[in-house]
Amino acid sequence: MQASLVSMPRLGLGSIAVIGAGVSGCALAAQLRLLGHQGPISLWETGRGPGGRASTRRSRQDPALRIDHGAPLFNITAETDPHLLQPLLSGGWIEPWPGVIAQLQGESSLRLGQSDAMGLGTLYRGLGGMDHLCQGLLSLASEAFEAHYGTLVRFLAWQDGLWQLYGPDRQLLGQAQWLVLSSTLLAHPRSRMIFGWHDVPLKEAAAALADLQLDHALTLIAGIRTEARSNLLVVLDPAAGQPWRELPFSLLHFDAAAQQRWGLQQITIQPLADGRCAVVAHSSHAFAADHLDVYGTHSAVAKMLQLPPDEGRQETVIAALTAALEAVMAPWLSRPDLGSSERQLMRWGAAFPLAPGLPAELIFCAQSRLGFCGDFIAGVGFGRIEGALRSGENLARQLCSQ
Repeated sequence: MQASLVSMPRLGLGSIAVIGAGVSGCALAAQLRLLGHQGPISLWETGRGPGGRASTRRSRQDPALRIDHGAPLFNITAETDPHLLQPLLSGGWIEPWPGVIAQLQGESSLRLGQSDAMGLGTLYRGLGGMDHLCQGLLSLASEAFEAHYGTLVRFLAWQDGLWQLYGPDRQLLGQAQWLVLSSTLLAHPRSRMIFGWHDVPLKEAAAALADLQLDHALTLIAGIRTEARSNLLVVLDPAAGQPWRELPFSLLHFDAAAQQRWGLQQITIQPLADGRCAVVAHSSHAFAADHLDVYGTHSAVAKMLQLPPDEGRQETVIAALTAALEAVMAPWLSRPDLGSSERQLMRWGAAFPLAPGLPAELIFCAQSRLGFCGDFIAGVGFGRIEGALRSGENLARQLCSQ
């Protein structure tokens, strides 16, 4: 059932800086505009564009290439739809997902129509690629925002009534009256491991604010654990891809026993418009945890940190995932040799948050003019795109009530 949009008055909310242009950050911007907020909104994102896990890999040199290398779809499980769902559908940004889900149980027992929590409810995908979900959300924001892609925010500070955002060299990037973190990265100790930092940016800034609610939120965020994924991206030419296109499923989910046996969590099959076929094999968390320091040559974070390519280790990971993919698909494909196909690696270091997450009553810290949104917020859709959408909407309503 579609809930109606309810306009709320905006009482001098002012400028808002949103760190992270994934689904929740883009949903926040869209909902703020739909609720009447007219103030400046700036988006700050380390990646090349919006999307986060709802991204699509494309190539200027290969216009037909389109690979959803993170989430291949999203589902809505609650009776009441997110407010933004209908505008996205009517705007032609998303569509019902047309595929078939199956589950691999144990060694090779296939069960059509069975899946994990991602297959429950009503399924959708970005029309023309999952990245169109966030592009659609930003279109609802009327493009009245500043987007800063490929930008790493390193330091945060509250000064003279404004949140200050600084880069790695302490250069001032921007400032705003309100700050929103749409991921946990700058509030979580893992930022020190990823970037080699000595401090957690938001925790460092919060020390001078004396905001007990924010301190409580930061304590809980620090305890949120996540699961990683190492994803193998394969592009098959039309002849090699035809048997994959003819399989009775387009998404294969692995149960716990199958994940342990094969080191994979799911496989998605994505036919391309020119006859080729893309296949994405998502590793299990256990496999990814053993290879967390292998980013892949296409990693935006690795390029931003100027990490030297470790092609030897990357090839080892690609070979292991390729061997698992070939072996698990052998019962349905005759000699699925992927050795000559184009293959890439994509690592998602914090792909899925683990419960309980951050309680919804802590997402809005009015005293510090700060908010949180993302799939790590407890509630309906936790750990999924649905949760990211709903948390962005919820935070927008709280901001607009100020």
